[in-house]
Amino acid sequence: MMMMKERRSRLLQHAAKAGCNAVAAFEPENVFYLTGFWGEAIAVCTDNGTKLVAPKLEYSRAQQSSIDCEVVPTERGSELLATFVSQIKNKQACTDCSDYSTVEHVRRLQGNVVVDTEPFFLTRRIKDEAEMEVIAKASRILDRLYKVCADEIKAGMTERDLQAKLVYEGLKMGANPPSYKSTLNPLIIAGGPNGALPHAEVTGRKFRSKDMIVVDLTLRHQGYIADATRTFALGKPTAEMVRVYEIVQESQKAGLDAAVAGATCGQVDAACRDLIRERGYEKQFIHSTGHGIGLDVHEPPWVRATNEEVLQKNMAVTVEPGIYLEGKFGVRIEDSILVTGGKPKVLNRFTKDLVVL
Repeated sequence: MMMMKERRSRLLQHAAKAGCNAVAAFEPENVFYLTGFWGEAIAVCTDNGTKLVAPKLEYSRAQQSSIDCEVVPTERGSELLATFVSQIKNKQACTDCSDYSTVEHVRRLQGNVVVDTEPFFLTRRIKDEAEMEVIAKASRILDRLYKVCADEIKAGMTERDLQAKLVYEGLKMGANPPSYKSTLNPLIIAGGPNGALPHAEVTGRKFRSKDMIVVDLTLRHQGYIADATRTFALGKPTAEMVRVYEIVQESQKAGLDAAVAGATCGQVDAACRDLIRERGYEKQFIHSTGHGIGLDVHEPPWVRATNEEVLQKNMAVTVEPGIYLEGKFGVRIEDSILVTGGKPKVLNRFTKDLVVL
């Protein structure tokens, strides 16, 4: 309960800098962050306390899972918005709601809201002890799933078969697949030439001898995300495959070494990118080095070349350089990490040496 109060206090402080004296969370991630309830509801936070405006169909569940807040029952749709507006009377609320029609409806009801997601992300950037513990647990689930990969991947197995196995095992371990708007699949399983696509869609392609297989696992545990990638070799890899793998492995280590409190995100990206450039594969490293993780799969801070944001203690980010040879294969190695005062705490423990299956 104390950590929840601290989150609310910090968020209200950031909102005050935007000229607001209340916070209104519509997005499920932010509702959960402020109340412990994940579902259809609006969280309203002021200096006088926190209220959770929830449809009656969610009321009992909200009562059971919410922490230190009053649950206000209502109906869905326009009545939910009217009830919400009644809770911010004489307040100016900072909100994460980006739906134009919803915001306009609220304003027609005389609700004084300012759309600004930055106070939410500024607060969520720094993880508290409870968040760090859950992200670490999520990372351990991913490690166990990579052991499943090592045991299960064989020639003739399809990408889709492996995804189904991993989702099933992950669910049994207490994880849930996240949902992305930009893909039809919860995981990235990419064998052979499909591995040259950083965000490959899972297909029915069968694994073959001489494949490099990129397995990017992102799962949610108790609301929080862990994200990791390992690349396996099926059968004896070629000399080129080994060389590319070793470059990515060395690049990732350089990025981890650079990810200390006080360094900029751009410096971490440069540590990875400069090494890959020196080895002649600059044009094959086609994405940023990493991103923040937490309640979203991708959230600030962004670990990319142009970002001068300074890493702070207790930020959670990924470091994930890769090299992609179109039509041939790809290699990516990724860990979830916590920024500390010294060396980062690497949350994924599954080996980063090349595993030949």
